[in-house]
Amino acid sequence: MANREFDAIFFDLGDTLRILYKNKTWQNRAKRKMAQMVHSDLEPEAFYQMLEERYKPYREWAFRERREANEEELFCKWLLPDYKDQEELRRMAYDLGFQYRQCSGRRFVVDGGVEVVRTLKARGYKLGIISNLITTYEVPDWLRDDGLAEYFDSVVLSAVCGIRKPDPEIYLMGAREVGVPPERCAYIGDNVNRDVTGSKAAHFGLNIICCSPEKRAENKCDDTNRPDAFIEDFIRLIDIFPGNSQVNLDAEGVLPPDV
Repeated sequence: MANREFDAIFFDLGDTLRILYKNKTWQNRAKRKMAQMVHSDLEPEAFYQMLEERYKPYREWAFRERREANEEELFCKWLLPDYKDQEELRRMAYDLGFQYRQCSGRRFVVDGGVEVVRTLKARGYKLGIISNLITTYEVPDWLRDDGLAEYFDSVVLSAVCGIRKPDPEIYLMGAREVGVPPERCAYIGDNVNRDVTGSKAAHFGLNIICCSPEKRAENKCDDTNRPDAFIEDFIRLIDIFPGNSQVNLDAEGVLPPDV
């Protein structure tokens, strides 16, 4: 690894670059908003639970087929196929998808995340996002609003391209967008079965998992999903990628895959 060079770094979002925090006030507001938008006779919590039950077969299909629906397909086909005005539902689909996501909590950039992104970009690496997501505009809107859009050369979202990780094609899309061969791309994620399996199949040259010791203990690794290293603190990426296409896996806080 010491003699290999990397020009592009891609990030997962959930539990990697962004962290979900539960906030009952925030979540209940989103549930009320959704119920009001579709004029539901159900109480907001009951309406939300109905959507959750309908989401289960969708999720099974998405995992099995490695596919992702956009908001229109998700709500018109899976979550609210019985809504009387499907044209109206299509017009509301983006906002419904956004509110549905907020029902889980609020998402914030991980501690040190902005510093990592700005530093690695300044050091000359091309940066990208490859993420499974059921919304199409949430991430572009967030990047714009937080002033981070300029740092990313590629944003590949499953709801936009229709393909989910761990399908290797979604990783190859990112590599093509930044114009870097897969073997010179690194991927930073939190789930060995999704993030490492897919990026390895796409022949990405480096895979790093950022997670807590507790979550790491739950990860069972074999040759298909074993990362090159584990880290517990996102900020460690600054030490791992010093610039000039180099990688330093001997930096403090970087754990080998078998420790």
